[in-house]
Amino acid sequence: MNTSLFDSTLMRGLAAGTLAALLVALLSYAILNVEKMQYANPMPTTISVSGEGEVMAVPDIGQFTFSVLAEAEDAATAQELSGTSINDIIAYLKEAGVEEKDIKTLNYNLYPRYRWVEEVCPIGVPCRGGEQVQDGFEVNQSVQVKIRNTDDASGIITRVGELGATNISGLDFVIDDTDALKVEARELAIADAKTKAQTLADDLGVDLVRIAGYYEESNQYYPEPYSMRNMAMDEMAESGFGGAALPMGEDATSARVTIIYEIK
Repeated sequence: MNTSLFDSTLMRGLAAGTLAALLVALLSYAILNVEKMQYANPMPTTISVSGEGEVMAVPDIGQFTFSVLAEAEDAATAQELSGTSINDIIAYLKEAGVEEKDIKTLNYNLYPRYRWVEEVCPIGVPCRGGEQVQDGFEVNQSVQVKIRNTDDASGIITRVGELGATNISGLDFVIDDTDALKVEARELAIADAKTKAQTLADDLGVDLVRIAGYYEESNQYYPEPYSMRNMAMDEMAESGFGGAALPMGEDATSARVTIIYEIK
């Protein structure tokens, strides 16, 4: 018997067997992965629900804006006239219990004032027709005031007009600190979304697995505006009228959230 031929045949048989076993193993592994892929969902099924929450509260401050306009031939005099009135008003506000932190200058402007002067031209002679010439200066300062004792708002506004304010506007009753209300509104919105999600899952016959996403819109605060017309304060004071009743009502703070749930 040829030993070399026998050894060569044996080696070829072993190699073929090994290759066949390897092919069987690879085929089994591929089939197993295909079966897993049939049941694996790379994109989990989700549902999205939105919830809303709203909190009502009574405003705790009143705020308004007043301005003083002064005119004079020179800038220094215009500033002095405006400053005197502003100082008198601010001194009164502090005496009336308004804190310094609640008195805020919104703008201060000093402008040159101009007027148009017509030019008299002889007949038949070309001319420009007129020109602008400086005619003094004007100062306009606007101040915002917060009144924490809202019952005093009407009387304070009347007195501010008597002390030289040339324009009073924008009396609004608002909530000074809305952070706590925003938190409460968000909690209500989340609870609303959770309830809706559970109801929807029950209707669909599925289970909520986990929260896959969350989105919150900015909390909104909606003060009820109280627009106050510019008034002739001197006439009102002479009539002995102490000021109108100013009902405040309630303001709304709302929140809206969206929650995405993975379901199975």
